[in-house]
Amino acid sequence: MSRFIDRLLEGRPEGPEAEDNQPRQIWRPMGWLGWIVIVVVIVIYALTGIYTVGPSEVGLVKRFGRYVTTVTPGLHFHLPSPIESVVIVNVLEVRKEEIGFRTLSAAPNPTYREVETEALMLTGDGNITQVEMIVQYRVKDPGQFAFNLIDSKGIVKQSAEAVLREQVATKSLDQTLTEERDVIAADTMASLQNLLDRYGAGVVINNIQLQDVKPPSEVVSAFDDVNSARQDKERLINEAEEYSFDILPRARGQAQEIGNQAEGYKQERIKRAEGDVARFLEVLNKYELGAEVTETRIYIETMEAILPEMGKIIIPEGDEGVLKLLDLDSISDAGGQQ
Repeated sequence: MSRFIDRLLEGRPEGPEAEDNQPRQIWRPMGWLGWIVIVVVIVIYALTGIYTVGPSEVGLVKRFGRYVTTVTPGLHFHLPSPIESVVIVNVLEVRKEEIGFRTLSAAPNPTYREVETEALMLTGDGNITQVEMIVQYRVKDPGQFAFNLIDSKGIVKQSAEAVLREQVATKSLDQTLTEERDVIAADTMASLQNLLDRYGAGVVINNIQLQDVKPPSEVVSAFDDVNSARQDKERLINEAEEYSFDILPRARGQAQEIGNQAEGYKQERIKRAEGDVARFLEVLNKYELGAEVTETRIYIETMEAILPEMGKIIIPEGDEGVLKLLDLDSISDAGGQQ
C-alpha cells in the first residue's frame, strides 16, 4: 500500500505500466495540482475563523454550540465552523421599543402611525384611554441577552405593554390624563426592570416616556373642555397667589409703620406726662414755700397764655383809688402791658 502511495505521489501508476516512461510524465503534474488544491481549501477554511468585534460590541464564542468565552473589541480568530462560532452583541447601543404607535420616518420630518390595539387601555375607574409609550434599553449581560431569549426584542415589547396596562389599571382616567403621568412612567420602569430580571433577559431599562395620553376620539372634545377648565383654574390660582405675594408684604409694611407710629406716640405721651408730673411737683414745692406768690405767678402766666396779643393792666387787690389816677386811654392806645 505504501509503495502504491509512493508511486502515486511520484506520478507513476502501479502495475505493468510502471515501467513505461511515457505515462509518468502525464501523472506527475496532476499529483502536484491536487495537493495545491487541498492546501488552498484548507487555508480558505481556516480563514473563515477570522472575525472582527466592533468598538461597541463583544463576541460570545461557542464551541460545538456551547458558550466558552467572551472576547473584547478587535481582530480575533476562532476554530472554523462547525467546531466554533461567534455571536456578536452590541452592548452600547440604546435600543427602542414603541407601544401604541410606530415611527414611519425619522427626523427632520417624522411621521407616525397609531396602533390602537396596543394603545387602548382600561383605567381603574372603568374608562378607556389611549396611551403611547417609548421604552429605551441596552444590553447589560450579553450572555443572557444572546442565549436566554429567542426573541429579545419581542420579550421586551410584550413585557412593557403588560406592565403599562397593569399600571394604568390602578389609576383613574383623570389621574392618567393629568397629574399621575410621571408616576405611571416611573412605576412602569421599575416594574418592567424587575420582570425582565426575573426572565434573565440581560437588559437594563434606561428610560420610559409616555409620548401621548388621551381619551378615545369619541370624547376628545369633552375632555378638552375639562382640561381647559383645569388650566383656567390653575391660571386664576396663580394670579391670586401673585396678587397675594404683592399685597401681603405691602400690608405688613403698612402695619409695621402704623405700629411704629403708635409706639412713638405712646412714648411721646408717656414722656409728656412724666414732664407734666415733674413740672407739677416743682410747682407744688414752690407753692408750699409761698402759696400766695405762686398763685399770683400762675395766674399771670395763665392770663399771658390766654391773651398773648392784648394789653393788660394788673392792679393789686385793695388799690381801688389807683384806678382813678391811671390814664387808661393812653395805655390802651400804646398797647402797653403793666
